[in-house]
Amino acid sequence: MKALLSVYDKTGIVEFSRQIASAGYELISTGGTHRTLSEEGGLPVKQVAEVTGSPEILEGRVKTLHPVIYGGLLARRDSPEHMAELKEHGIDTIDLVVVNLYPFVETISKAGVTLADALENIDIGGPTMLRAAAKNFPSVAVVVDPADYGWVGEKLANGGLTDADRRGLAAKAFHHVSTYDAAVTDYLAVTDNLMEGKVESEELPDSLTITLNKVAGLRYGENPHQNGALYAAPGTPVGMAGARQLHGRELSYNNLMDADAAWRTASDFADATVAVVKHNNACGLASRPNIAEAYLHAYEGDTVSAFGGIVAANRTITVAMAEAMEPVFYEVVIAPEYEPAALEILQKKRNLRILAIDKQPDSAAYDLRPISGGILVQTADVIAEDPTTWITATKRAPTTAEMNDLAFAWKAAKHIKSNAIVFAKGLALMGMGAGQPNRVVSVHLSQRSAGDKAKGSVLASDAFFPFADNIELAAEAGITAIVQPGGSIRDDEVIAAADKAGLAMVFTGVRHFRH
Repeated sequence: MKALLSVYDKTGIVEFSRQIASAGYELISTGGTHRTLSEEGGLPVKQVAEVTGSPEILEGRVKTLHPVIYGGLLARRDSPEHMAELKEHGIDTIDLVVVNLYPFVETISKAGVTLADALENIDIGGPTMLRAAAKNFPSVAVVVDPADYGWVGEKLANGGLTDADRRGLAAKAFHHVSTYDAAVTDYLAVTDNLMEGKVESEELPDSLTITLNKVAGLRYGENPHQNGALYAAPGTPVGMAGARQLHGRELSYNNLMDADAAWRTASDFADATVAVVKHNNACGLASRPNIAEAYLHAYEGDTVSAFGGIVAANRTITVAMAEAMEPVFYEVVIAPEYEPAALEILQKKRNLRILAIDKQPDSAAYDLRPISGGILVQTADVIAEDPTTWITATKRAPTTAEMNDLAFAWKAAKHIKSNAIVFAKGLALMGMGAGQPNRVVSVHLSQRSAGDKAKGSVLASDAFFPFADNIELAAEAGITAIVQPGGSIRDDEVIAAADKAGLAMVFTGVRHFRH
């Protein structure tokens, strides 16, 4: 019996090779794996070149790609013709393949990686051997994961693998190769776009390869009768999927959904900002010179809804902010960093889940939404917007203070479910309405939530106002200025209503629906 071993990750390979050698396998290997087994392990092992009679060439790019190797892997043992052909050409069968691949994902994840570096780390021989062995799994066992060395070695030494074992290992090998190929595909597609200046292209590909690895199991999904788990793209998870839990109970499906909404909201602002989120919508949001002040004003936006919410800060959480949070029950807090003393304060809350998240951009290339029988795909809602380019539609232009609040409210509305209405004042959320079947109900809800704080606030609407009644209701609530996309067939009526109430209104020309 012969085993062919060629691994980049050499974890456990010496111990496993020793085990299978004791079980009667003759070891064949390549390059670095051969050195590890012979020099570190002291094991008798042949170079592939000895078996094929051909040297490695092109700096090791060609070593296993040879009929002697693939004949030994692909020959059907139940085919007299295949076996006779092997004998005619002096080829021995190979019964076990142990391979893992060059670190392509790890390579492209490094800062400053070049295209040449990436191409050099695209494995050719490894995937080919894995596919050949897995195709012929009834006769050839294939092992790709060092975590499987223990039980595979034990079984090979004690009677051999079952058909189910072999089939499972083959499926794992094909999955490993397909994941690897998907990473290469995605990288080259993005690189091609960058090289040709297509980053802002609205064109979506004709096909998408989506590969996700399970990061963690969850207690359940949205409800206890649903299963749930967290998956992420191959490599080191980023964004919410890569957040590090520093304290607290196990995260749930809903915790992660809300924490992601909170982080996306807070991190979209340049100034020190805190978002308090409940059921995927911000009930509190504020920007201030320091993070503790931002928290206090965010909390005051809706002290009732804040209970049991998720808090996200786009700056290091300070002692002052942690102390301000103490009286309120929250499910999750998330920030890039924590002052050591602030962390100690927060950790006194036994059940509070404390997350740290890297501040690198984490917007996905595509936004994916499942529907029955398919997936809707769109580019992410990330565009550069300059409030100085907004068009004043009314007779009165916004004051500087109003304009600052309008810019804040407009960004906030982008993160609130449609039909989204935001009341804001002093760079803080005063009230909001979300997810309603018509916009006037969202204005009502914002007014009810804000109460007296509505007076002197500005209003942002994620889409145009179809009727003037929205403007009239906003004016009654005490709104002084409005930002909206514009573009309704009744814009003239809406503008006239704003002028009649003495409101300032600007059009952005951009819509930010979030369903």
